[in-house]
Amino acid sequence: MTTLIRPAQDTQTGPATARRQLPGASFGLWMWPALAALACTLTGIRTPLLGTDEIVTWDVAERSTDRILAMLHHVDAVHGTYYLLMHGWTAVFGDSHTSLRMPSALAMGATAAVVALIGRRLFGEGAGLCGGMLFAVVPVVSRYGQEARGYALVVLAATVATLLLLRAFDRPLSPGRWAGYGACLAVVGLLHLVALTVVAGHLVAVLLRARRERRVLWCFLPSAAAGAACALPVMLLGRSQASRQLFWVPQPDLWALVGIWPQVFASGLCAGAVVALAALAGRERREVLLPCVALVVVPPLVLWAASHGEVSYFRFQYVMFTVPCWAVLAGAGLAAAARSWRVAAVVLAVLSLLLLPDQRRMREPFEHDVPHGADYAGAARTIAKYHRPGDGVVYVRGAPWMLDRGVRYYLRDLELREVFLARSAAENDELYPVHCTQPARCLRGESRIWVVVPGTGPDPLEPVPAEQARALRAQYTTYGTERLSGLTVALLQRKP
Repeated sequence: MTTLIRPAQDTQTGPATARRQLPGASFGLWMWPALAALACTLTGIRTPLLGTDEIVTWDVAERSTDRILAMLHHVDAVHGTYYLLMHGWTAVFGDSHTSLRMPSALAMGATAAVVALIGRRLFGEGAGLCGGMLFAVVPVVSRYGQEARGYALVVLAATVATLLLLRAFDRPLSPGRWAGYGACLAVVGLLHLVALTVVAGHLVAVLLRARRERRVLWCFLPSAAAGAACALPVMLLGRSQASRQLFWVPQPDLWALVGIWPQVFASGLCAGAVVALAALAGRERREVLLPCVALVVVPPLVLWAASHGEVSYFRFQYVMFTVPCWAVLAGAGLAAAARSWRVAAVVLAVLSLLLLPDQRRMREPFEHDVPHGADYAGAARTIAKYHRPGDGVVYVRGAPWMLDRGVRYYLRDLELREVFLARSAAENDELYPVHCTQPARCLRGESRIWVVVPGTGPDPLEPVPAEQARALRAQYTTYGTERLSGLTVALLQRKP
């Protein structure tokens, strides 16, 4: 039986610690987790319909660079870097489901590789491979590896920053290594400001290291400060927009510190399993174990404390960057307990099977638009099937509030005039369009008008704003109605 334990010491990772070795070259250490994570994220990537946030990504990415920058002065500055990246990406690769989500899938695959490298550096090769494979099968990795949003890129950037910090520990007087760490922190802040709470975990790790090597602290502080300073423009804009965009997030109570973890892993079973395996790593040397524990505990605590002011930031997506470090700890625990690669492989296989129901749930058609479950594609099919040249359309905001652009995404080449639209969201440099103040004057004698409204109530015109509904009722009658998941499509025909 091949052993996972090798008593040799590694002199490049700071404290000497026993290393766990497994069969195969170092190339496979990061390659297999990366391929496993890619396989998981690419499986069924086209199945879920685009959710509200993904529709926002598509809509903003379709705008010109000048329009995107103008919008960021009003809203969503914290996602501005991601929007600009996706603007370039879609210009080259298009805007299909797969294309929009591919950057996230690639980011999760790369993160799995980095997890393996961190695990090897801290606990040995066996722990590294176990940690990387565990990360690949966590349901939230599939969920946000299939999401056209910046969270997967944030997870990757924060994890790379942790690896670069560990590398800087090897050579505390190397300016290049600290510059790389600071640059990576800048990327984290530009992708999402709240993710800079990772610095709190890094600071604890640095303080623990500085007890033996004080110069580490004095090198860390300017690097971290410089990296955070690069995100200063986003900080200034984001601060003024936070109350508008996060007004609906409740202040967390003490129970939230426990209740958030099933959401962070997108599975209560997975959260319990990972935490239990991480606990098995408790026999590792304290100088290696404590910094890693700090990286999974300190950032959520900082975010929880910061969420008791005017704005609450305590959302599970904002602490998702801790999942890679949880996987590192769980990989170390699994390698220590299993003792052989065969046993570790069996544990990984059993856990993967137990998580299959959660993995399937991640790929359900409306999983990305919970709780609205809006069938944008179904609405588009209905309109396309019965469309006639000259038809108009009315989209009514509500829940989901991106209903207009959601349906338009699936209509593709079919253009319908929005009869009550004064200025589009892009022309308004906002996420929201501007509608006619006098709806009756905006009608141009269309013989037929499609109305798409949220909900499935008996009267399709009831959710329509009062002035618009009055203008429609005066000149049109309802010809047909189709109720779909989360929304209703009605066809109005002009009265004789």
